[in-house]
Amino acid sequence: MKRGRVGWPALLAGALLLAVLQLWLRPLLPVDETRYLAVAWEMWWRGDFLVPWLNGEPYSHKPPLLFWLIHVLWAVCGVSETAARAVPVALSLAALWLSTRLATRLWGETAPLQALVPWLLLGGLFWNNFYTLVQFDLLLVVMALLAWHGVLEAREIPWRGWTLTGLAIGLGVLAKGPVILVPVLPALLFAPWWARAARPGSWARWYLGGLAALALGAAIALAWAIPAGMAGGDEYRRAIFWGQSAGRMVDSFAHRSPWWSYVAWLPLMWLPWLLWPRLWGALRRAAAWDDGLRFCVAVLVPALLVFSLISGKQGKYLLPLFPLVALAMARLLASVYDAAGRYRARFMAAFLMLGGSLLLVLPWLPRVPAWSDQVPAMWGMALLAWGALFWLLKLELVALVRSVALGMLLWTGVMYLALVEPARPPYQLESFSHALSDLQASGHRLAWLGKYHGQFHFLGRLQRRIEPLAGAAQLRAWLSANPDGYLLVNEKTPAAQIPGALLVQSYRGGSLVLWPAAVLLREPARLDALTGSG
Repeated sequence: MKRGRVGWPALLAGALLLAVLQLWLRPLLPVDETRYLAVAWEMWWRGDFLVPWLNGEPYSHKPPLLFWLIHVLWAVCGVSETAARAVPVALSLAALWLSTRLATRLWGETAPLQALVPWLLLGGLFWNNFYTLVQFDLLLVVMALLAWHGVLEAREIPWRGWTLTGLAIGLGVLAKGPVILVPVLPALLFAPWWARAARPGSWARWYLGGLAALALGAAIALAWAIPAGMAGGDEYRRAIFWGQSAGRMVDSFAHRSPWWSYVAWLPLMWLPWLLWPRLWGALRRAAAWDDGLRFCVAVLVPALLVFSLISGKQGKYLLPLFPLVALAMARLLASVYDAAGRYRARFMAAFLMLGGSLLLVLPWLPRVPAWSDQVPAMWGMALLAWGALFWLLKLELVALVRSVALGMLLWTGVMYLALVEPARPPYQLESFSHALSDLQASGHRLAWLGKYHGQFHFLGRLQRRIEPLAGAAQLRAWLSANPDGYLLVNEKTPAAQIPGALLVQSYRGGSLVLWPAAVLLREPARLDALTGSG
């Protein structure tokens, strides 16, 4: 099989078109995306690329690699939101390519395996809705893929394979911390089970090589952590060496959450593929597992078990495992591949029609957001029409997988056009952030009631602290000391019901309110209402 059959031009065009649409329609989402760009921005204007900063304090919750990548683009293109948001898109495309190359390492030029892998990955519901978010998880995916490439290379050229594995582990720690070991260690430890056809010369040397890779990874991570810990102070040093690794793990186990959550979420995250009868038929007819499938299972099962035992759960935590799921699905489909066969995509037709029907009935459903009546009916009708076209499709396997993946990109794009456009005003903070920048430039001090997550620092290019205030006593003391200051409050009251504030806008189900300190000082009842002490 020729690698050109992957259809990279069509895949890149579809992925980039969807990315442009998502980035155009979706603002930076508070609090995660706005916080991470606030950290990158504060590092940038301070000129401190060793210690991450947020709101005037060292930021210990995440390592610096994602921020560094953003800085590289800013150095080339200038500081901009577009440049920063291009990073996750580039990481996603790199992950698609590395996943395709991993298929070649595992199975050689097996038709039509390489042609299926990137399309299966990009066509999954969770991936194509996540890959434009400024988050750390896609960076972790890339590092896990590089580490797996290294482990497989180590069977034949140990020094080169273990060097690549160690580099990937070290960069993975700098990407998101020691969690990189969850998808990487099983590949190393369970090699005697999956590496049957191409065994290393000695298992003792194999595990010594693995230890050397771990040592190299630790050295890379420490090369940043030690000087950063010294520069960031005692509290920051304790946080990065304990609080964000072992300490976080212990705390996470202490919080109750169902262990089976990921088992319930995974089928939804892999729509529409898991609706495909052909895929389940291939699984039922699968013969004895080859080494490639064993490699996927050797990583997926223990990693999923570890993630399930940790009480803190989010769907994005599973992203490093997604390439292996796509590889396994591609291998199963390749095992029943018939070049002359023609297959139907009625599972995708049903998915499109279901989405179209939901858009059409959305305004009449109970407990829907107020903006639901603004959803144009034409988008629901469009999905129904495209679903009818998919119902009639009958294509060769690779062409069908491509068509379904492109159909999923279309589905996601329509959902953005239909839903994000009317839903985005409460998440657009640019105007509010620029107003705060003007106030700081005029010498006014700002405070936030509660925990501040950096929502305004990047969008407003702020360079001064917004003081977080906890409790009534701290609030009253700050107002008395800063009578010409301004207080930011995230209130649950609708914006129309808040007279007297300087600025008000809808924000995440409530209202974002900017109160002049002078107003609150002369209206004790309003101040009591804010603190709940009236």
